[in-house]
Amino acid sequence: MQPNALLDALLVEAGMSHAGLAAHVNQAGRTRGLALRYEHTAVSRWLKGQRPRGQVPDLICEVLGGRLRRPVSLDDVGLGVPGQADLHATPLSGFVDRAAALWRSDEQGRTQLLSAAAVTGTPAVIPVWEWENPPEDADVSREGPTRTGPEHIEILRAARAHYELMYRRAGGMATRDRIVRFLGNETAPMLRGSYPDGLGRQLHRATGSLVAVAGICAYDSDAHGLAQRYFHQALRLAKASGDRGLGAYVIALLVNQCLHLRDHRQAVAFAEAALRAAGRHTTPALAADLYAMQAKAYAQLGDTRAALECIRHAEAAAERIRPGAEPDETGYVQPGLVNVQVAEALLSLGDLNAAHEQAVAAVGTPAHDRGRVHRLAMLCEIQLRQGEADRAVAAAAEMAERAKGMESLRLRDRLRAVREQLLTSGCAGAEETAQLIDGALRVPL
Repeated sequence: MQPNALLDALLVEAGMSHAGLAAHVNQAGRTRGLALRYEHTAVSRWLKGQRPRGQVPDLICEVLGGRLRRPVSLDDVGLGVPGQADLHATPLSGFVDRAAALWRSDEQGRTQLLSAAAVTGTPAVIPVWEWENPPEDADVSREGPTRTGPEHIEILRAARAHYELMYRRAGGMATRDRIVRFLGNETAPMLRGSYPDGLGRQLHRATGSLVAVAGICAYDSDAHGLAQRYFHQALRLAKASGDRGLGAYVIALLVNQCLHLRDHRQAVAFAEAALRAAGRHTTPALAADLYAMQAKAYAQLGDTRAALECIRHAEAAAERIRPGAEPDETGYVQPGLVNVQVAEALLSLGDLNAAHEQAVAAVGTPAHDRGRVHRLAMLCEIQLRQGEADRAVAAAAEMAERAKGMESLRLRDRLRAVREQLLTSGCAGAEETAQLIDGALRVPL
């Protein structure tokens, strides 16, 4: 049995205890001529995944719907027919309930969330297809128990900036618990409040941007199924906001995940969808990143012509980036990022000299510590392949120093890969530098 996170989240929203729900279900049953004698222990079993018999699921919907003053369906309380609920086909209010349920489950540390694999095939494609195609949300206004105003939008924007900075400095593993707690405790009540359509679109945009950072942190924690679910949530919220550029940014995060999972054809298809659907709303920074990631995917697929064409598009888009003209979300496309992406593509194509030139340009451009670790790792790998052992050792030593204090499985992957490459090369200083890397890896996460 799987825990019923939807019922759990609705109980929290309704402010109802386990004993309270049991008592109200018993009372509602009496009006139907049923002699029910449920206690809090029964509710605990329902929350653990047990399905109540007979008319009780309907009574639960009736009780919670009355308390929340809105219709509540069997799917809303997690008691619908398994496999038939569709996250993206549900009304926006139902989507919000399911999103809040995921945030609560994640905050509670449900192990099955962290260990779940990312879905593939049709379930992975549908959210992107539904973002790209009609119908649109005609009206996202809502009536709720509290007022949501412009000040709440500012809180969400400030939270996103705060957690993104924390992620860059400390890593996704250290940041995820905090951002998930904020989503459940602060963001969910805002989404369930009262607001007109215009403000609601801003609210969904700010929430989608914040949820995307939660997905990045889950990805950085190697929880790929959970990361994908957050990215899909962010995509649905982007659609509700009406901001095509935000949706394209979220798809770029999915493209990056596809590359990591070595689903290169999916990466190409998703990047094409983002560029096609966002159109003029695709900023130069986002276009540069999407084309660069496509180049890496084509290089892995052995399509040299397509990879080089995407590299040209990426470099042309990067030249159009203007400081201050990009939204907050694409701030990660800093000078040098496209260079390191292109270097990786060229390395896959076997063009070591061109890859080295791009990697040197990337490392020579200022970046935050997290980005610099990745750039140094790429430069080190290329230098080892070129026989430049001394330079590779120096790059690896700086990389190990920069990575200290960051709780990130992705960075640890890079450190371990560089360590293995150094030791395999047998170059002078390899053992000493490997010990530096071991020092950065010593504290378990």
